[in-house]
Amino acid sequence: MLWFLVLHIIALVFWIASLLYLPALIAGHEGRRSPVEVRVNPHNSIERFVFTRIATPAALLAIIAGTLVFVIDHTIDGWLVIKLTVVTALVVCHVGVGLLILRMEQGDDRPLRGWCVLAAAAAVTLFSLILWLVLAKPDVELPI
Repeated sequence: MLWFLVLHIIALVFWIASLLYLPALIAGHEGRRSPVEVRVNPHNSIERFVFTRIATPAALLAIIAGTLVFVIDHTIDGWLVIKLTVVTALVVCHVGVGLLILRMEQGDDRPLRGWCVLAAAAAVTLFSLILWLVLAKPDVELPI
């Protein structure tokens, strides 16, 4: 069980780090636009690489390893149910960052910086809440 916990923590660190890095990368992409620049493949960007090759596999690994941790340990507590709900919100944030990458690659002229700030703030807030729930393990009664 300890190995799954270590794997879960490592994958979570990579997932959160990439969710914090990607909005900054997307926001910085707006400043790099040049009218002379013609890209052969607009879907071959560093943002897409980080999202598909680092963030998404790390997210899947964190979720699978975390699920195995509480299945093996037979843990079903109120704080864990709340944590899983917050992890679901983090997955929604992950999808939102993916949508920002798609908007960036389409060359949409609308500014994305506000959405990038919102995505980064959401990721920080959700990760902080997950960290607090795991460390504090508040006594929450399940309505069963």
